[in-house]
Amino acid sequence: MILKKSYRQNLKKIFHLFLFTLLFIPSAIAQAQVKTKISLLHGSHREGKRMDADMARWRSYGLGQFIHWGLYSILGGKWNGQQYNGAAEWIRSWKEIPKREYDSLYLKFDPKEFRPAEWAAMAKKMGVKYMTITTKHHDGFCLWQSNFSTYTISNSPYKNDIIDPLIEAYNKEGIDVYLYYSILDWHHPDWRYDLKTKEDSMAFCRYKSFVKNQLTELLQKYPSVKGFWFDGTWDESWKKSGAFSDSLEQYLKKIHPGLIIGGRLRADDFGNRHFDANGEMMGDYEQGWERKIPKTYADVHGNDWECVMTIPENGWGYSQKWMGHWKTTNELLEMMAQCVSLGGNFVVNFGPEANGIFRPEEIKTAREIGEWMRQNDDAIYNCEYAGWEKQDWGYFTKKRNENKVYMIICNIPVSGSLKIRSSAGIDVAKAFLLQSPEKLLTMENIENGVKFIYLPEGLSFKKPFVIELDIRNAKQVTWNK
Repeated sequence: MILKKSYRQNLKKIFHLFLFTLLFIPSAIAQAQVKTKISLLHGSHREGKRMDADMARWRSYGLGQFIHWGLYSILGGKWNGQQYNGAAEWIRSWKEIPKREYDSLYLKFDPKEFRPAEWAAMAKKMGVKYMTITTKHHDGFCLWQSNFSTYTISNSPYKNDIIDPLIEAYNKEGIDVYLYYSILDWHHPDWRYDLKTKEDSMAFCRYKSFVKNQLTELLQKYPSVKGFWFDGTWDESWKKSGAFSDSLEQYLKKIHPGLIIGGRLRADDFGNRHFDANGEMMGDYEQGWERKIPKTYADVHGNDWECVMTIPENGWGYSQKWMGHWKTTNELLEMMAQCVSLGGNFVVNFGPEANGIFRPEEIKTAREIGEWMRQNDDAIYNCEYAGWEKQDWGYFTKKRNENKVYMIICNIPVSGSLKIRSSAGIDVAKAFLLQSPEKLLTMENIENGVKFIYLPEGLSFKKPFVIELDIRNAKQVTWNK
């Protein structure tokens, strides 16, 4: 009897231990999966998106323009008849080119054909809502009359400020202006790639003061600008300057309330760029989508973002020879549709010649984009991610704060029928071509929220086209994000 009682007691203990283990293991696993947040002094200072009016305006743009222009435009990617195989604005870094000779190019910079009103008019007709101009690229040459450098437009044959009349012309057309500024500066004597000695640190301390002075100057001279687009922050010297870059961003926003700064300026306590050690974005929007587009909405982690796209394969500044594939207007339109469908802005880069004239191919591209925008811009401006299941024919966009979803059709199925699957709770009341709202398209309900929209027979399209879906009569509308 004693052995049997002891056996039963041990068995009961084992059973209780087994139950406890079953209950404890999931909790332990869950706790292990929770990532401990790293304490940072100079990481992200905000969770989630900026929700103020200035950022809402940025979010609504849809289409932008980028302009790379400077001394590199004189060379156009060539030196003494030799072709530089990299991006034209990087030619000073080429081992074949004497640095002193490049640095003396400012004596030849005389853009007598620069007509800022014509630039702005071209952008307006293209449908551009904001533009970014290179005030100072990696070569250090300034397109404005800076009091903190002699390497500026003031000492060129042209002498006149480029930035002031350009901002005035674009603002007159209702286009917001942002300023590109390279932290990296090949020309400045105090720039350092890394800080390995006391002398390096002293020199870079002077350089940081120079940067702060120039950025302050830009905001004071051009108070209507909406923000900065920073570049050249990848070197160890800047990555080791997280405290300074953090204080610089806060200082700029204090003297210019509402200022918008991309996520490329800062480094955190450990030298992380774009995103801090906790994975949080530093800055107001993601700048990392350069010549590439995210595949899914999840790839942008709920952040605001923009894609800056070149027309040639990899050409920003003017090049006499455009290398690689030249993107067609239809390709750029589809890229724009894809970006807006994922909640981002799409920005097309242009590289005018040194004399201030855009090459004919760029003018043609801008004109053709504008022709499409004049008929279809409802599907681009102030639109966002719809949360609907993507289909092979193209992309969905949703008008912010309105019950309108747009289908931007880039590839018509051979059947002529377009499949849609809306988010839960969404009822599509009617569908029509954006340019023919009086002619409703036939819809057929399938199951599980699937519909087919049928295009009229005989229609043919040479460009992407738009169908508007009217869901004003929807009940319990909840957007799946």
